[in-house]
Amino acid sequence: MSITSNKLSTEQYNKNFQDIHPPFETIDAAKVEANRCLFCYDAPCMKSCPTGIDVPKFIKQITTGNVKGSAHTILSSNIMGAGCSKVCPVEKLCEGACVYNLMEEEAIPIAKLQRYSTEKAMEQQWQLFERKKNTGKKVAIVGAGPAGLSCAHVLSREGIDVTIYEKEKKGGGLMTYGIAAYKVTPSFCEDEVNYILSIGGITIQYEQELGKTIQLEDLRKKYDAVYMAIGVGLARKLAIPGEGLAGVVDAISFIYDIRNNGFNQVPVGDKVAVIGMGMTAIDAATQAKRLGASEVTMLYRRTQDEMPCTEVELNIAKLDGCKVIWLAAPKEVVGVNGKVTGLIAEKMKLGEPDAGGRRSPVPTGETFLLEVDMIIKAAGQTPFQQLIDNNNLENNQGKISSKNAVTNIKGVFAGGDCVNGGKEVVDAVQAGKDGASAIIQFLF
Repeated sequence: MSITSNKLSTEQYNKNFQDIHPPFETIDAAKVEANRCLFCYDAPCMKSCPTGIDVPKFIKQITTGNVKGSAHTILSSNIMGAGCSKVCPVEKLCEGACVYNLMEEEAIPIAKLQRYSTEKAMEQQWQLFERKKNTGKKVAIVGAGPAGLSCAHVLSREGIDVTIYEKEKKGGGLMTYGIAAYKVTPSFCEDEVNYILSIGGITIQYEQELGKTIQLEDLRKKYDAVYMAIGVGLARKLAIPGEGLAGVVDAISFIYDIRNNGFNQVPVGDKVAVIGMGMTAIDAATQAKRLGASEVTMLYRRTQDEMPCTEVELNIAKLDGCKVIWLAAPKEVVGVNGKVTGLIAEKMKLGEPDAGGRRSPVPTGETFLLEVDMIIKAAGQTPFQQLIDNNNLENNQGKISSKNAVTNIKGVFAGGDCVNGGKEVVDAVQAGKDGASAIIQFLF
């Protein structure tokens, strides 16, 4: 067993990481599905979208051939509607709420229709929004992820100049660096960011990190308001013996390297264990398999009924050949010469529900050994506690405390994962809109 890169040929990588959800290729194909829509009054699909996209309206516009109008309807509510159409867990949002589910028929493919319209807008560079007259106001945004970009676009439309400070070399945040490459490609993410910026009035300064190259107090002096959209990104530790052995990596870094360095540059083991069952765990497991791992085993301390990922995501991992061991928690990493050779896991049973309503895992004392040469930790992420404390922002265990995006510091606003601890991309987009509304109210 060994952890190496470049396990596959270029052709194999391209095949393994091709678009997992192919788009509609023609307007006629899109119309066939769009015409199935019942255009419900008080549509449940619309109410289940965190950004409130008028789903029946944009689908109706497709049926009449008004693709540009359809794109405008979507992007007015969600400026990252193209990306969200690829990565949203629609089975528990819009499509999960479709009335066809009640009739035991297949739901309208809302995401695929949304993708059709928004990708046309990006391909054709349709300029669907105009900036209002410049107000002379300036706002700084820290973080060019979904929340930051969404906030920036709303502010720019209102004639406010925006400067985004981003610590990475590219914008997009989680979309660019934290999601499986077969869902969204780096080139798509770059195109989406550029499309958002095309409205004008938004500048991104890259490789600028809060607490290092930029300081909150300096931004407060220079700008009329500051919006914090720094997300979360610190991998939660397992806190078990052997965690520091070579071959133990966190899922965030693993996925980041795939997105940043290219498929053939990322080392992967022959036998890989993935700890966790969230969306990030699924993305790490499936990509490890697609990078050339012969075996990938996912361990989760609860049962399938309590898993945080969706069944659709789990099925992707299973179809890729990933195995799942339920009711198992990591207890110790074992190795030879400083390198991982196995994982000792403890069998669990379910006890009483925890604060979140899920039944808590209880150790049984019975253990087993899993022979692996690589372990990927995907047990969740923690906020930037020290950074938040250093900037005197009120917080709850590192999550910035805010009311309607307003923090305890005058003129400083916050939203997205740094406030909620980590939700979906679409939730971050809505947080950006809410932040922009709060800033506009503050400035005027």
